[in-house]
Amino acid sequence: MAICRLPMLGFSPKLPISEEERLWVDEGFTRLEKMLSRSRLLEAKVVLPNDEYFPDSYDRSEAAADTVCRRVCDYMQVDRGRFKLEIFPDETEELRETTLWTISTGRQAAGIYFGHESTIEEDGTVVIALRSTLLKDPLVLVATVAHELGHLILLGDGHIDRSTPDHEPITDLLTVFLGLGIFSANSAARFKQYDHGGGWHSWSMQRLGYLSQGVYGYALAKFAAERGEIKPVWTQHLSTNVRAYFKRSSAWLAKKQG
Repeated sequence: MAICRLPMLGFSPKLPISEEERLWVDEGFTRLEKMLSRSRLLEAKVVLPNDEYFPDSYDRSEAAADTVCRRVCDYMQVDRGRFKLEIFPDETEELRETTLWTISTGRQAAGIYFGHESTIEEDGTVVIALRSTLLKDPLVLVATVAHELGHLILLGDGHIDRSTPDHEPITDLLTVFLGLGIFSANSAARFKQYDHGGGWHSWSMQRLGYLSQGVYGYALAKFAAERGEIKPVWTQHLSTNVRAYFKRSSAWLAKKQG
């Protein structure tokens, strides 16, 4: 008796983002290549959250934050002398209304880039201001500094201007393009636990930046694919969600290219 064999059923990898979001990321990489060159992408050092890249002791002080900032400047090839770093108290909410070029966490501005003509110093330097609470979380501190330095690169060097509709998201994407994507992606959604005593605990979540974890997962997969990296070891530093999105996106890209 003949046996009817059914074909193997395979499951096509599915992206964790919409087609519109995928096209925006792909176009964003193309735009950044034209602005900064493809070599910046290919030669970017993937910065990891460990002592190899941040060997300095960190005590949550402003001096320690400045040291972190200098490290990020080196990795993003930004001259530290181009800006002044300031720390502002959390209650200084009016600062958020003075500029469009901020990165936010919840409803509060986490970092502010003062790059408008009226705020540039006589010596040509601009001001990057960071919310004091950031000093408690070095991961988010690095992500915020990277974003604000991204403004200095894109806005300060004239690659885009404030009329560019997606200037904030493309600045987040730039952090991936230049190797700081692990920090930006892991900070995209931060969960915190609070101990109120008496066995009472609560949780809160804050979102940092303008891209979702899913978009970061795809952008990081695109970053690795463009550089010819197969199963890069740096993915072990990604948060659980972002790593899952990265794997799904990598599988989709591999199938598309294959």
